[in-house]
Amino acid sequence: MTRRRLLGSSAAAVGAAGVGAGIYGVADGSRPAAAATGTDTVAWDGPRQAGIATTPPQAHALFVGLDLLPRVGPAELIGIMKVWTADIARLTQGRPALADTEPELAAAPARLTVTIGYGPGVFAALGRPEAAPAWLMPLPAFSIDRLDPAYTGADLGLQVCSDDPVTVAHAVRVLVKNVRSLVTVRWIQRGFRRARGTEAPGTTMRNLMGQVDGTTNPEPGTADFDPLVWDDGSDRSWMRDGTSMVLRRIRMELDTWDELDRPGRELSVGRTLATGAPLTGTHESDEPDFAATDRNGIPVIPPSAHIARARHTHPGERIFRRVYNYDDPPAPGEVSNSGLLFVSFQRDITAQFVPVQRRLDEFDALNEWTVPVGSAVFAIPPGVGSGSYIGEGLLGR
Repeated sequence: MTRRRLLGSSAAAVGAAGVGAGIYGVADGSRPAAAATGTDTVAWDGPRQAGIATTPPQAHALFVGLDLLPRVGPAELIGIMKVWTADIARLTQGRPALADTEPELAAAPARLTVTIGYGPGVFAALGRPEAAPAWLMPLPAFSIDRLDPAYTGADLGLQVCSDDPVTVAHAVRVLVKNVRSLVTVRWIQRGFRRARGTEAPGTTMRNLMGQVDGTTNPEPGTADFDPLVWDDGSDRSWMRDGTSMVLRRIRMELDTWDELDRPGRELSVGRTLATGAPLTGTHESDEPDFAATDRNGIPVIPPSAHIARARHTHPGERIFRRVYNYDDPPAPGEVSNSGLLFVSFQRDITAQFVPVQRRLDEFDALNEWTVPVGSAVFAIPPGVGSGSYIGEGLLGR
């Protein structure tokens, strides 16, 4: 059947009816029963903040960058943290925040988590720049960056995640409006993954280029995860059980990516798109063989392939990725305005994230189709126990 006939004839209506019956699985169009997951919760308290090692990552995320007003000092920062801690304690457990004007929207937390981060401006407001970790600074200037100030930097960062977008929207509104006399919003970035239940648990997500994204991620709960991600407090005692977060907004040039054939895409990435396996293997988890060559002596995985450039040079250089797609309205004349909200957590940005990014900046085939347009770094303070507030180890001194 030709495309013209499919779009222009009554066969389209017949096909649509068939598709609908297939989706619902029954002739009368009724939906099969599904287990409700809206009441599922994630513990909000504990030595470490939720939303980092929480697995699987929730389907929806909203990242908010906030700037402190000039009059904000230590007392006001403590007030913000106390308000947020109280709100998080209630919202994540399916209870409305105090003075919540839409309490019904809080009834379905759907694994809601809120993660708070501190940018360099927090330590300036405290009058204690020496308390900031040495790695808390803007990332070095990379040649591939085309950073937009509308998506770069912030004094405070919020990562709000849930399996339901209504829950995310409500939580962000509550958190921001309750401190609006002390902050201004610099940026808001919305991200998404596959809806919960769409794929089998443990399936590696795909970005909007169609690539599996995060194959070699350290696994929460394993022996090598903790030393890579969580701070032990040896440098700054208040950071014990905290971590660092890098948020990079990476625009994908999908309109030109469409012009590249499938073999070209696979050579650029270094993996088979269908399975995620390295070009030298058959399964996604297979170890890439970067020394393998074809019968003409040409490397099977090009030295410029993304997986060759992103690979760590020693075990301590690994990072933990928790990425989300974005898809915003395109500019006139474009088909898409899409990309990746690249989120990574690591103990030390300078020692772990920066070396990998330098290699990608120097020689990565994917640089032809990806452009970093936003960048922010945050210190993630540890979690909270009963009767205390997030950040008390720093702010309470």
